[in-house]
Amino acid sequence: MSTKKRQFNIAICGFGGMGNWHRETIERIEDLHLVGSFDIREERQAFAREHGVEPYPSYEAMLADPKVDIVTLAVPNDLHRPMAIAALRAGKNVVCEKPVTLSSIDLQQMIDVADATGMLLTVHQNRRWDEDFVCARKVIAARTLGPVFRVESAVLGCRGIPGDWRQEPEHGGGMILDWGVHLLDQICQMFPKRKIRTVYATVDHVTNELVDDGFYTDLTLDNGVVAHVEVGTSHFIGKPRWKIFGRDGSAEIDWGCRGRIVCVTDRSRNDAVPIRTAAGLTKTMAPRTDDTIKELPLPAVHSDIRDYYRNVMDAIDGLAEIEVKLPQVMRVMKLMEAIRRSAEERRIVPFED
Repeated sequence: MSTKKRQFNIAICGFGGMGNWHRETIERIEDLHLVGSFDIREERQAFAREHGVEPYPSYEAMLADPKVDIVTLAVPNDLHRPMAIAALRAGKNVVCEKPVTLSSIDLQQMIDVADATGMLLTVHQNRRWDEDFVCARKVIAARTLGPVFRVESAVLGCRGIPGDWRQEPEHGGGMILDWGVHLLDQICQMFPKRKIRTVYATVDHVTNELVDDGFYTDLTLDNGVVAHVEVGTSHFIGKPRWKIFGRDGSAEIDWGCRGRIVCVTDRSRNDAVPIRTAAGLTKTMAPRTDDTIKELPLPAVHSDIRDYYRNVMDAIDGLAEIEVKLPQVMRVMKLMEAIRRSAEERRIVPFED
């Protein structure tokens, strides 16, 4: 087995908000040293200097630096493929921001180059380390709710799409590629052994006609579970981050792992006081009585986003498998393509046999 290197040198291309987030994270990781950055905007080059990072004069200069072991790409989506390929061919390992690229065809080209060069290519699917996701997965694994039949994952905002390249289709804008790639990756990780049989989706163009500014999709798994994923940018009343429904209970989880679990305690006692509505009584939808249910706290979880880069370093040294694997990335890319196809054709489309 390989001996772990004492230190990895990393450089960041694209020093905007996300690039700076990488800087802040990297600076808190032992054995990972930020040797430089590059951005086409001079103000971001100056920002790097102000924060103790020496910027390269060009991307080519970054790739020519023999000290650099890893290149992190935090640039607009359409630049991921050519810049990742250039880095791989220059003998650099590559961490690419999500989405890895704009299509499965482009992604296959990147995979082919990674295979040919023997360098590591992975994607920053950082939302796998979100504690609300870790908590939701733990709730399902504990089977507290009984057999789960539906999972809902939602991220809703009310400020529209950011006024930058994310509004432009040629740069890979739109919410499917922005937040969708995270939420779909989480669903795939939540049910890693299950196939997605069918996909049905609709997309929104509320404030932007060029790219989707929201979407809804129902994914039907081979065990009958339906995963509903929803992203929106014109929603002034939000939803919990997760809702999980099982035969014996339900869970609600929000950002920061706020929420609750409600489970049945006595299924044999199924009577209830009818609810009086303006148009008549309903007993079917009346709530259970308090003595037949119990409320439980969410399980405690802890997640450290720095583990992402720690895994990258271990994978380069042959000490661990890479967490974000390229076949997983390809699956999500093809799933996003199926969502677009379903929305365009207004029909349910098959996905995995």
